[in-house]
Formats: sequence, structure tokens, C-alpha cells
Amino acid sequence: MKTVTIYTDGACSGNPGPGGWGAILMYGGHRRELSGGEAQTTNNRMELTGVIAALEVLKEPCVVELYSDSKYVIDGLGKGWAKGWRARGWVKSDKKPALNPDLWGKLLDLCEKHTVNLHWVKGHAENEFNNRCDQLAVAESQKYK
Repeated sequence: MKTVTIYTDGACSGNPGPGGWGAILMYGGHRRELSGGEAQTTNNRMELTGVIAALEVLKEPCVVELYSDSKYVIDGLGKGWAKGWRARGWVKSDKKPALNPDLWGKLLDLCEKHTVNLHWVKGHAENEFNNRCDQLAVAESQKYK
């Protein structure tokens, strides 16, 4: 399987408010940037959407090295929270409804297709790819102001 490196980030101006997401996919010497946004959304929805959009462009099952500064995404997948929420009908362990079940469901399905290795990175730090994703996400969110 091919190994693809993906960086993603989400941004929201107000929470909820106008939001955007950015993603960078790298394979060999190739690099592709993706971005998008919504007029009324939340930061967590944009974080999830960035990862989903990046995984959806992969044409075959891949090993994915996923880098995100979102603890919500990294822990939701890495600690098995999202799988547990789905197994309980999108109810969290505290009996409250899980947020964003539509996006988590899509993301879990995509993670079953690919081998996804999760990496948390500190946001707004010295990581050039995370910083570029943040720029893409913020630029998208500003289109809705």
C-alpha cells in the first residue's frame, strides 16, 4: 500500500460561526492542498471535515500518516471514543448525545478503508504544514464574513 502523509486543520470565527478547513496530502514528491468552508458551523465540524475530505480523495486503500492539532479528532479516533459512540447509537458514556454523528460516521467508515496512524501536533507552533493548513482554513472561513 502507498503511504500518504496528511495534515489537516479547521478554523471557526465564532463557535458556531463561519468556518473553514484545510488539508495537505503528500505522497512521494507530490503535494496537494484542499480547502473548503461553511457559513455556519463549529470548529470541531471543520476539523472533522478536513480529515474526511482528505481521505475521500484517496483512490485506493493507503497507509495514512494523519497529523492534526485537534485533540477532538485524534482522541475521538485514537482512544476509540467515536467507535463507542456509534456502537451505543451515538450516545456518549455519560448518556448525552454524541455531537457530529454524521461526520464521525463518515470518518469511521473511511478509517476502515485505510490504515490510519494518528499524530497530534501542537497548533500555531513551528510545524510548517500545520501552519499552512491553518492559513487555508482561516482564508476559507473569511469568505463567509
